[in-house]
Amino acid sequence: MQIDNYTVHIVDDEEEVRRSLAFLLTATGFTVRVHDSATSFLAVAPSAVSKACLVTDLRMPDMNGVELLEKLNEMGALVPAVVITGHGDVPMAVAAMKAGAVDFIEKPFEDEVLISSITRAAERLHKIAGSGEDIAALRPRLSGLSDRERQVLHAIVAGLPNKTIAYDLDISPRTVEVHRANIMSKMRARSLPELVRMAIALGLAE
Repeated sequence: MQIDNYTVHIVDDEEEVRRSLAFLLTATGFTVRVHDSATSFLAVAPSAVSKACLVTDLRMPDMNGVELLEKLNEMGALVPAVVITGHGDVPMAVAAMKAGAVDFIEKPFEDEVLISSITRAAERLHKIAGSGEDIAALRPRLSGLSDRERQVLHAIVAGLPNKTIAYDLDISPRTVEVHRANIMSKMRARSLPELVRMAIALGLAE
């Protein structure tokens, strides 16, 4: 979908972040609207989400990104969303994706990463993701993981750091790194968010 065919709504409680993201996306060619809280966005959501994508911070004082997506779902406003998260927020980011987020981006991130994520989100405006064909393609990859790699995969999706995974499984952090690399390769995941999307599609993310 052409980027001038939809509006990107930015929800973040920090004015500097809103201005920076709005400048970047406007300069790229997107139509942008900014909102200083989840509550303010929800107030206009019924009339604003047609042909729209959402970029929201995960941690906000009035309502976090997961709660925002859940409220939108209750309203029947199924707007494709990209969630921006700080380091260590992976469990909440997984919850956001289960609530319908298309992607999550860990800070700090490159401009191109955000633009790419928004473009993928826009594809949801006219395409249903997570088809049976996608899952059918993922299952053989999952079956190619060893038992230990599956254990590490569950821990990664739970948001545990390498040192914690190593301690829990009684292996070295270096061994965890090797397992992570093997998992990414076998699952053909290019990034952690993509691996999480795969895990959710396969029912592995609790």
